[in-house]
Amino acid sequence: MKTSHSKKQLSILLVTTLSSFLTPFMGSAVNVALPAIAKELSMNALSLSWVASSFILAAAITLIPLGRLADIYGRRIVFLYGASIFTVASSFCILSPTQSFLIAARAIQGIGGAMIFSTGTAMLISAYPPAERGKFLGINITAVYVGLTIGPFIGGLLTQYLGWRYIFLFTVFLGATIIFITTSMVEEEWPENKDEGFDIFGSLLYAFALFAIMYGFSLLPTWNAGLLIVLGVLCLIFFIFQQLKHPFPLLDIRLFLNNKVFAFSNLAALINYCATFVVTFLLSLYLQHIKMLTPYQTGLILVAAPAIQALFSPFAGRLSDHFEPQIIASIGMALNVIGLVLLMFLYNDTSINYVLLCLIILGVGFALFSSPNVNATMSAVENKFYGVASATLATMRLLGQMFSMGITMLVFALILGSHPISEANNPLLLQSTRIIFAILSVICCGGIFASLARGKVH
Repeated sequence: MKTSHSKKQLSILLVTTLSSFLTPFMGSAVNVALPAIAKELSMNALSLSWVASSFILAAAITLIPLGRLADIYGRRIVFLYGASIFTVASSFCILSPTQSFLIAARAIQGIGGAMIFSTGTAMLISAYPPAERGKFLGINITAVYVGLTIGPFIGGLLTQYLGWRYIFLFTVFLGATIIFITTSMVEEEWPENKDEGFDIFGSLLYAFALFAIMYGFSLLPTWNAGLLIVLGVLCLIFFIFQQLKHPFPLLDIRLFLNNKVFAFSNLAALINYCATFVVTFLLSLYLQHIKMLTPYQTGLILVAAPAIQALFSPFAGRLSDHFEPQIIASIGMALNVIGLVLLMFLYNDTSINYVLLCLIILGVGFALFSSPNVNATMSAVENKFYGVASATLATMRLLGQMFSMGITMLVFALILGSHPISEANNPLLLQSTRIIFAILSVICCGGIFASLARGKVH
């Protein structure tokens, strides 16, 4: 009996770790391939941005409803369907004849990705006792950083020598492997909430609210953007009140109202991703346009942060099993503030070693924050809420990423305006970059207080 249980744990660790590697690998690899995709499918800058945004938007909108469905019908089945949808959508991406087809396929990929996000962490948490969770969450999060680290290199090699479609062929192979292991080795679990109903109206209201807010951010700084964001916020407020009255809510708002650890852990995650997501994007522009480095040289430098994160995440996860996650995660957030503040002082003649130092500080900070924060969030709820808690945390990540890009695009629109990113406009690019890092530093300071305010878990 003990051997069977160990095999089950190992199989769940394997599929969740592979799935945690899959999506960040694909995202970072596709970013390298965007110029080649644009050339082949005749895409302009706006349509090209939707190749990335359609995935994030579709995933963020569907995460919470799919997490709820996983709690009702079983996490394994939702995870399996998610891996299948993701794999089929990847094959659609390979065959894409037009830009609209590719964007639609990426949105379907996002829905499949949401089914994986909303169940993977919950399955892993359920398989291991509380004393070991931090260690295995650390392994899981390491897979994310490994995906982020090798994605640009493999994506660049595949794009240059075989073509961008081979990136999606690689994800089809990996997705098929996940499906095979899940069907043959992972046992179906007994749903925690199988007798409860599903809130369809709440799902639609939530989806519209999130779409309006996130799409509104992509249109900033126009008036239409402001109207969409206000409408989205009003719908979100209405959604909260509707959920408080529903007998089987999509998202149990009382988890936030009555569970300080859960509420502040999610807030800290939102702030952390908002403050750090665009660092790689901005430094890529800085290194290539101002320091005049090649994409290959830029990739070698930018690999520093995810490599450090991959190295330190298992250690941070184990620390959070023995010490309070609020302390470890808050130290990580403080290091992120230091890294962002240092990046405010980038100039034309700033040395590459300075940039590397900033990335190493941010890498250590993110590693110390991420694993303990996930451990605190999931340890703060009962088993029956694991699916929704996992989906909520993933939604915070995606919302943070979209807000991070929204802040960046807004500053670019105000400083750079319609000017192209060129050597003549490098001073404007540098000014924009420093302003963005200053804003993100202030936001990240708020994250330290949110992390400390969560209270004790152990």
